[in-house]
Amino acid sequence: MRTATAVELAKLSSAAPAADGASALPVPAALSGVLPHGLRRGTAVGVTGSVSLLLALLGALSADGAWCALVGLPTVGAEAAVEYGVRLSRLAVIPSPGAQWERAVGALLDGFDVVAVRPRGRVPPGEAQRLAARTRSQGAVLIPFGDVAWPGVEVRLDVADARWDGIGDGFGRLRARRLTVTAQGRGRAARPRSAALWLPAAGGGASQASGVSAPATVVPLSRAGGSRAGWPVAGGPAVKSPVAGASRAGGSAAGASRADGSAAGGPVRWP
Repeated sequence: MRTATAVELAKLSSAAPAADGASALPVPAALSGVLPHGLRRGTAVGVTGSVSLLLALLGALSADGAWCALVGLPTVGAEAAVEYGVRLSRLAVIPSPGAQWERAVGALLDGFDVVAVRPRGRVPPGEAQRLAARTRSQGAVLIPFGDVAWPGVEVRLDVADARWDGIGDGFGRLRARRLTVTAQGRGRAARPRSAALWLPAAGGGASQASGVSAPATVVPLSRAGGSRAGWPVAGGPAVKSPVAGASRAGGSAAGASRADGSAAGGPVRWP
């Protein structure tokens, strides 16, 4: 995974071939039910509630040969990106673009197939329209991430009902997370579509939860006591987290409950 500065954006854009606006980009097989037509080039697709969902999308896109860029997500780690299938050789990262993040996104849209951005604060309508026009003209896909009102998105993916598997009767390993992804937008995406997924699945990546029996006892993260550092951890491998530094050496988990519903840590005994 490459970290780029604003000075390098022009070189990165020229190195990536311009997209063909006539085709659609693929999505993970687990999301084919909510995005049956893939991601249409020249459009904006919003993602809220889960960094894992964003990485799963980028994994399928980069594996298919798309050039991808992440803007304004400094805590996303390379190891977690690989767990979701992201090809780091086709990923550029601008972790902290500063106040002029719009310029960074505009430069990347000139040459990259997919640009995911976490905007800083409110997005002025004029700026959103300018980036939408650039996205259409270049045949790219713009993915605004987070709880931001982005005018003109064709479809928005939301995450709900996130529950972790592996806790059992208060003790165990966090192995997989079951959640519901809903897609709704305009045009042919006006009718909401939902699917139950394992994200991450037990072996990493994403998989459909249909036909998979739910664990006998699942503890929602909201009952885990919120986001606290220093929960007792009994060692062992941790679930890969899309946020760098989510688990620390020394047997304690930092940020075990985050806003996107994901968690990191090994065997946890609830106090």
